[in-house]
Amino acid sequence: MSRREAWITALAIFAIAVVVRGIAATFVPFAVPEDTAYYWGVARNVVEGRGLVSDALWSYYLPPLVIPRPAFEIWLPFPSFLAIPAMALLGTGFGAAQVSSALVSSLVPVLAWRLGADLAVERDLPVVRARVLAVGSGLVATFYGSLVLYGMLPDSTAPFTVAALSACVLMERVARRPGTIRLLDPRLLGIGIALGLAALTRNEALWYAAAWAIVAWGISRGVAVGSRPGAFARLGAFARLVGAPAVVAIAVFAPWAARQWAIFGSPLPGQAVANAFSRTGFDIFAWQDPPTFSAWIAQGPAKLFADRIEGFRHNLVTVLLLPAIPVGPIGLVGLPWIVRSRVLRPLLIGGTLTFLATTLLFPVSTTWGTFLHSAGPIHVLLVLSAMAGLDALIARVSRARAWRPGSAVLAPIGLILVGFPFLALTVAGIGGVARDTQARYEGLALRLDAAGLPLAEAGPVISDFPIWIAEALRVPALALPDESPENVLDLARTFGATFLILDSEQAHGRWPAVLGSGEPGAECFVPVPEPKPTGTASPKEMLVYRIACP
Repeated sequence: MSRREAWITALAIFAIAVVVRGIAATFVPFAVPEDTAYYWGVARNVVEGRGLVSDALWSYYLPPLVIPRPAFEIWLPFPSFLAIPAMALLGTGFGAAQVSSALVSSLVPVLAWRLGADLAVERDLPVVRARVLAVGSGLVATFYGSLVLYGMLPDSTAPFTVAALSACVLMERVARRPGTIRLLDPRLLGIGIALGLAALTRNEALWYAAAWAIVAWGISRGVAVGSRPGAFARLGAFARLVGAPAVVAIAVFAPWAARQWAIFGSPLPGQAVANAFSRTGFDIFAWQDPPTFSAWIAQGPAKLFADRIEGFRHNLVTVLLLPAIPVGPIGLVGLPWIVRSRVLRPLLIGGTLTFLATTLLFPVSTTWGTFLHSAGPIHVLLVLSAMAGLDALIARVSRARAWRPGSAVLAPIGLILVGFPFLALTVAGIGGVARDTQARYEGLALRLDAAGLPLAEAGPVISDFPIWIAEALRVPALALPDESPENVLDLARTFGATFLILDSEQAHGRWPAVLGSGEPGAECFVPVPEPKPTGTASPKEMLVYRIACP
């Protein structure tokens, strides 16, 4: 493929992906889930001149415990940075934030095409099959439900996927032609930039950096570094291969690390390590009962083992297979046939390390989204595996049945046609959740205004969904810890909160059931009655309590 043809193909895939994600985004008028609302809300605060802050205080692990809270004590800022330019031009609404997400996520199919083209070259496929494998991989990724989903939502998934895949593409370029590695080799500098941006997006960038170290050690034997003896030559080559990207990645991340150190007292996300000791997902909201090693180990071997089994099931089935039918299952079956691919080795190693780390080190947190938001590169790996496996199968059948070479197009066409209904269900499902959530929070504000209890005058609100309260209603909000009523009262007194608001559709640990248990402090939470029916359909009411004790 000529350079001109390659550029035309990449732009065409990008344009189709933008259209698909743009159409899908119109079905999602509200920021769901909560992490999406957080990135959008922080970007909005920056555009409005308030700075890099959030009105939601949802983690009490690190000081300063103030509202507004300096943003990103746990998560990382790059998704909000990406949303700021579009919001500065188009307004601070959620739709403006979706523009940046749609554009960034549309690079994922382009990178899938590039990896597919490299895989076809590695396998020395005939021209027709090579083009079908490459372009088909890009088009399948364009209509792949899990990848489209995060083109509608401005969160960390899409930018992390783009950064990690870009690093993997460049890693393969180095492995293909190691030659004499210069200190300022553009390929190495590019790997460093990509890994640095990935580190500004998600902590799982660490596993793709480790993947590069493994790949670099494998190719260091063939890198010319002068006339020194073998062992020293290899170590020198490895130092060059790893050192240059490391310096660049650190330089990219360093300004943010300095900001975190100045504000939170640590250059790294403070609660990330503590999450490894979570007993339930609610531990992230702990006020007086934070996760500790002693409490974690006291659960016993059976519970610790069961958590990892559940983490494995969640990551494999809930994240990779069910939302990705038919590509996910086919790609999983095809993995043994690509495991030795040089082209896909960085992606395979990085994805495997991510899967194992989230499953074994963070088995509780991963059921709340840790692996979900870092799985984008693995979804692309499954696309490539499915395409490569079907290409080989169709080629074998074609030889036996004397089919024409063009039969290779059956693979991408089949995957897209079978997967399209699942894509439609994904878009319709998340759109329904977004509209229902938007209606509930708008209805909540109207309800309290009608009751003479306007939220704007209430001070901080304690809630099981504090980010939605803060960003949908522009009201300071505190996360409800899954602790006793007395502990929650202590939280309310500390910050001057006068309301507790719970989503009535799901339990938040022991809440709201604990209010009927007779525990000390439960009597201080006084229900605010629902309004009388008006005869028109209305969203399901939320549970509202006044905190009556001084």
